[in-house]
Amino acid sequence: MKAPKFLVNVVLILICFAQLGWTQTLTSSNLPIIVINTNGIPIPNEPKITADMGIIYNGVGVRNNVIDGPNDFSGKIGIEIRGSSSQMFPKNQYSIELQDALGNGVNASLLGMPAEEDWVLFAPYNDKSLMRDVLAYKLGRDLGQYASRTRFCELVLNGEYLGIYVLMEKVKRDVNRVNVATLNPTEIAGDDLTGGYLIKIDKESGSGNGGWSSTFTPPGRSASQQIYFQYDYPSATNIVTEQRNYIKQYVNNFETTLIGSTFNDPVNGYVKYIDVNSFIDFFIMNEVSKNVDGYRLSTYLHKKKDSDGGKLSMGPIWDFNLGFGNADYCTKGNPEGWVLNFNSICNQDYWLIPFWWDRLYQDGAYRNKLAARWNELRSNQLQTSKVIGYIDSVANVLNAESQQRNFQKWPVLNQYVWPNYYVGPTFASEVNWLKSWITSRLSWMDANMPRLITAVENNPSDFSVEMYPNPFHQQVQIGYTLNAAGTISIEFFDLLGRSIKVVRESQEQPGVYQAQWQAQDFPAGTFYYRATFGNGKSVAGRIIKQ
Repeated sequence: MKAPKFLVNVVLILICFAQLGWTQTLTSSNLPIIVINTNGIPIPNEPKITADMGIIYNGVGVRNNVIDGPNDFSGKIGIEIRGSSSQMFPKNQYSIELQDALGNGVNASLLGMPAEEDWVLFAPYNDKSLMRDVLAYKLGRDLGQYASRTRFCELVLNGEYLGIYVLMEKVKRDVNRVNVATLNPTEIAGDDLTGGYLIKIDKESGSGNGGWSSTFTPPGRSASQQIYFQYDYPSATNIVTEQRNYIKQYVNNFETTLIGSTFNDPVNGYVKYIDVNSFIDFFIMNEVSKNVDGYRLSTYLHKKKDSDGGKLSMGPIWDFNLGFGNADYCTKGNPEGWVLNFNSICNQDYWLIPFWWDRLYQDGAYRNKLAARWNELRSNQLQTSKVIGYIDSVANVLNAESQQRNFQKWPVLNQYVWPNYYVGPTFASEVNWLKSWITSRLSWMDANMPRLITAVENNPSDFSVEMYPNPFHQQVQIGYTLNAAGTISIEFFDLLGRSIKVVRESQEQPGVYQAQWQAQDFPAGTFYYRATFGNGKSVAGRIIKQ
């Protein structure tokens, strides 16, 4: 039954090769092979055009041959070019919708992933390890959060070999993807109105879904930058007035509470509005990868119905090809430093980070929860050896043969492609640099994440102090815990031992407190501090201003 399909595909491929004079042919691969034929029609940015797609995949460890014909999927698709800044590259990315003969969307499982109609063919180009997005989504899923499932493949489009691609799930409301309830236009009251929403902070190019601007401006902005929330589900064309008003008001209530004086109230503070665990995992993923776009672009949030626990949740994570040391601007590609400092480093950028993350970090309970989660992950999912082992497993598969074909088609090795921080001469050097970078990054975070503070009644010491962020740019937050009432003095010194600032506070009750050192007028460099409690006991440490 499959012989006619496979013959048609083979003939089409050979005809296209002959017409294009293409010398590099793909006859077989250890990766799945995707063959797309647009029947001579160029693929536009939008709208989608109709094409034929077949996927050849014979199973794990079994070779895939073009002449096998499509056996994983064969059918009609709608296809268009996707992406924003990535459209500058010659290796295009594509959005795909599986369709029936009438052009209606149809669900199907591709390469073992749950059935859906909307997919992405991601094209690693400026990421010469070919795996940064795949790595990020894998780690995200390891944390217990949804992130797109992925499959490496090789693509033949209209007979032309286009190299290694990653077939991945499009971010979308679905029981197997962003699992929020369907929200119909008629659901405008009661619990029905309270969920499924999927919104995002992103460039409007490539999405253009409409939305609203936050009432609260990003910290450190240099001009009129604002935080803009876009409707993703329901889309701007489908969401009705009551739903628009509800999600906008909910986000505004969260922001108003978070910026208020009682923001850390354990009942009516920010915890009333957000799933704190999802915020912490989102923070960890963006900081582990040092994602220069983190928190400000490709940033998704979702909300379930109240009956399903409907607080605002971060995620899913998306778009990490500039993470893991692959950006030479703003936060740069070195393994040190916080992405959260983006606004003070690049305040001229149009897209800045919301105030949320700095404010959350000012709450001792949040920092303690973050410290506990980090300790948990570093002993399991984020063990350095586990992360490196996964990178090696991917590299071994790609290095068997497909990366060589990919870089013959796209000879970018040993060439700068915006915005590379590191340029390696070989695929192996790119992978080794990635492993070294991640090892250093995890170690740096170990040294600079907040420390876990036990409850006051269980802490045998009289007081504890922590400084964050470290390194810092403009100001230092001083978090301190007192087990008894009294006065604490924090004195700062330069490298010559000269006292340059004293912060002294008296508290009438034991507890967790905050202070601040405004250091705008001090030069970049290393400083030391000594914190002394009223009984004469002291602790010391070091902080760095960048």
